[in-house]
Amino acid sequence: MRLQSILKFVNTRVTVFPVRIREACQKMQNAYIRCHDGAEDFQFSFLLRSELLGVDRQFNFSRQLSEKVSDFLARISTNVERSVNKKKKRKKVTGGEERQEDANKIEVNLLRGGEQVPGDKLCKDVIFDSGLCLLVQGTEYSVILNAPWVSLITLPSSIMAGFPVYPLKLEVLFADKSDCTFYWYKNTSTNTGKRLPINWVDVGSGFYYTPSTCEIGCHLKVVCAPQNGSIYGPTSEVMSTNPVEAGPGACPFELRHAFTKERLSGKTFRIVSYNILADLYADSDVSRTELFPYCPPYALNIDYRKQLILKELLGYNADIICLQEVDSKVFSNDLIPTLSSVGYDGVFGKKGGAVSEGLACIFHKSRFKCVSSHTIHLAEELKSSPLFADLWSKVKDNEALANRILARTTCSQFVVLDSVDNSNKRIIVANTHQYFRPDADHIRLLQSGMTLTYLEHLVAEAAAKNPDQNVSCIFCGDFNSTPEWGVYRLITTQHIPVDCIDWASNKNEEVKDVSLSHSLLLASAYGTPEFTNFTVGFAGCLDYIFYQHDQLDVVQVVPLPSTEELQQHVALPSVVFPSDHVALVTDLSWKQV
Repeated sequence: MRLQSILKFVNTRVTVFPVRIREACQKMQNAYIRCHDGAEDFQFSFLLRSELLGVDRQFNFSRQLSEKVSDFLARISTNVERSVNKKKKRKKVTGGEERQEDANKIEVNLLRGGEQVPGDKLCKDVIFDSGLCLLVQGTEYSVILNAPWVSLITLPSSIMAGFPVYPLKLEVLFADKSDCTFYWYKNTSTNTGKRLPINWVDVGSGFYYTPSTCEIGCHLKVVCAPQNGSIYGPTSEVMSTNPVEAGPGACPFELRHAFTKERLSGKTFRIVSYNILADLYADSDVSRTELFPYCPPYALNIDYRKQLILKELLGYNADIICLQEVDSKVFSNDLIPTLSSVGYDGVFGKKGGAVSEGLACIFHKSRFKCVSSHTIHLAEELKSSPLFADLWSKVKDNEALANRILARTTCSQFVVLDSVDNSNKRIIVANTHQYFRPDADHIRLLQSGMTLTYLEHLVAEAAAKNPDQNVSCIFCGDFNSTPEWGVYRLITTQHIPVDCIDWASNKNEEVKDVSLSHSLLLASAYGTPEFTNFTVGFAGCLDYIFYQHDQLDVVQVVPLPSTEELQQHVALPSVVFPSDHVALVTDLSWKQV
């Protein structure tokens, strides 16, 4: 079969016959050159399968571009010869002596347009040419330059029935990860001698796969077929090191999924706000012994928790997801790869300083397109932005106050989204996670005021640029403030006076002669529920989705877990709750105008 015909076959039947595709790709007899711009070396790979030579292995080389073609081919010949000779068995001769069978001389040639390439040519003057062909002992390879290539693929050590599994690490060269195709297999038996999984059967396709309870005890294997347009690279596969295990049973968030089975459309959209508990706060000696001693250590491990987090998020079918305490690696390696495979995109805003976690806003591309995003580090903005000059002038002279607020790594994230379904609708989403100390109500009030000021600025800026466009806003996150304190009052009543009790939450840092106000008409979609954070040490309402009630209506709020569910395993987090917070999920709709 000609190469072009095979590619056409792969392109048209990719979702139907994954096994046949893999076999077809293997019959292509391709050799691959990988060379990055500006590099001084290149990588060369080919798969040699020869019953005659007794070889079935892939050969990989890293060579210098300045090397002569003759030296490059000699190295290939030498390596193949070594592999062949290793397979040769020693034969005993008379007298008990042993002799090695004669080595096979492996002939290797490089052709260009059917003509042999002169050996004195430099590799850099040859490998970028089209029409190259490698001959290895009569086996012909079409040489492909910079074909899509999987350089790394792994599966997690923990795989649970009922929860999504996906490549834990995936690195692809000369292609986008989103263009790769994935096929999943389970084993039906094992080699009794070495206990290796054998007899693989196809179970699904897609970036992630959710094993069922009937697959408990089975190993899984994923095959990745990289692609860049019409160019396919060699497939790469990896097998799970451990078999599928039983999950923790039904999780309370699965009951909440009954309210979010269908995706929304038209003027209605669904938003989630969720503090997912960053790994650096969950998997530490302090968290295991003091903060969450009631939670089994394995359930605090991020590899366990992110399985629950992804299943929970996928089941909400949300249009906008605002997350707090997001590890940067979890965002890049887990959330975005998995969620983008079902139509999402997102932006990450890292906290200031050396902290590796931050905020994430993820949106479904079928509903919204991102116009712009902004992450502001509040301490930096307070000193430098004209928006906060008046506020800074009133707090900077209190040295203790100034030092404390400037030491905070708190950031706020703003993402400007345009509706795909409603061309004249724009929504600006603010996402925050505010300072947590009990004696810092004044700090949280200042942080909320700054975030509202910046949100107001973005709303006004958008309205000025396009007066005909309807601009509304949402402000959500973990505010670390219960409803009776000033943050909730500021957001929902638009004003905090100079005599607010919050200003004196720390006597040494008391804020004087400061009042805050804003013009946004905001209300809490959930009102003031009893719990959004539930631990042994503290339980209360810290999380909110504030919406602009003159522009938006609440269509539905998904019921929160009951107290009995929260206490099922003492408190949160637990084997069925991946965070110490619960997700807020609400459906909003643009008002009729």
